[in-house]
Amino acid sequence: MNKQINDFNELSSNAADFLESQLSYSSRTVDTYRKNWKRIRNFIVSNGIMCFNKNAGEQALYHAFKDRSVAELSESEKQFYNSIMMLSEFQETGQIKIRVRPYKKPIVFSGPIGEIISVFLDYKRIEERLSIISIHCYERNILRFWSYCNEKGICFISDINLAVLLQFIGELDRNKSVPVCTILTTLRSFLKYAFDQKHLSADYSKKIPRYKTVIQPKLPSTYSQDEIEKLILSVERSSATGKRNYAIILIAARLGLRASDICKLKFENLHWDTSTIEFNQFKTGKAIILPLLPDVGNAIIDYLKYGRPESEEPYVLLTQKPPYGHFNTSNVVTHVVQRAFINAGINIKDRRFGPHTLRHSLGFRMLEQSTLLPVISEVLGHESTESTRYYLRIDLKSMRQCMLDVPPVPTDFYEQKGGTFYD
Repeated sequence: MNKQINDFNELSSNAADFLESQLSYSSRTVDTYRKNWKRIRNFIVSNGIMCFNKNAGEQALYHAFKDRSVAELSESEKQFYNSIMMLSEFQETGQIKIRVRPYKKPIVFSGPIGEIISVFLDYKRIEERLSIISIHCYERNILRFWSYCNEKGICFISDINLAVLLQFIGELDRNKSVPVCTILTTLRSFLKYAFDQKHLSADYSKKIPRYKTVIQPKLPSTYSQDEIEKLILSVERSSATGKRNYAIILIAARLGLRASDICKLKFENLHWDTSTIEFNQFKTGKAIILPLLPDVGNAIIDYLKYGRPESEEPYVLLTQKPPYGHFNTSNVVTHVVQRAFINAGINIKDRRFGPHTLRHSLGFRMLEQSTLLPVISEVLGHESTESTRYYLRIDLKSMRQCMLDVPPVPTDFYEQKGGTFYD
């Protein structure tokens, strides 16, 4: 029975990770699927079904809806139906095809230009093997240009010239949610395709201007070593919840893990024999190996022995209320850290005070200790030092070493012909 539950938990966990990382489903939506999958797990356990498969899913559907068709189901029932279909699909193929909501009408490109756009999108999907999400982005972006052509009475692709393109670009609303650069990238790709297929006599893709917006990241909030130690010492550790929260804060402060990685930490990631934590980061997918520091390891052991509820979940950190599942969202970790900052009485005015500030503070302290940027990048799991270099802007100690003394101004500088500088 334990193996049955463990196998199902691993299957549903991997499916949830796929929805978040590959299909960009929101945490709230994924949480809904998790709840439905727990309902399926309870069904197969109570009915003595040894493992989940397509047949078990069909039994769960019949038990829930009898002979009713999908069209007769309520919205919540359709969601449960989709949950079973998605889990079965993921078990068989290792993937889940994105499902477009029925109330979202598909985009239909009509007319001579629309027909070429449709073939272009098929080319991107089949020949270049773009994902469904990428194709949807292409559709939304090229829709802007297709609509513009219809508004201006441009019916044939041969009527498109550089003047038309530049006028379209000039009228793009830069306040829209879709960045101008993504629209131009799609348009550039379409024009290149149209030229290669001899629909256009000139390659206008080379004439599309480059449009790049650079958003300078805000200075990260950091806390001193004394403030971090005050935060850690303030955590109540006598209760089960306190032991869990203490482990969370130590992991964030000592190792700099992101909240998404903390909540997804599994037993398989803890390598006690080598005293390391090894996992693939949720944000970047990059593998990372960090030392399992003594105080972090002791905090985890204390929680596992005296605080963690009995559960077959593969995740280390669990909720403290029944049914004792793992964190469905990283917001749980964020709230734990934020409450600890407030309870510790640390000055948080004009500073952020979530788990990411502990990550920033770790990077800042390493800079203060003259740690090389590549080493900091490795510890924080950055894909390149380009992400790490933004910490340089808050390293005032090192910046002061680059300051040059201002040379004194000679007295005769203020003397001007016909009188003094002040005359």
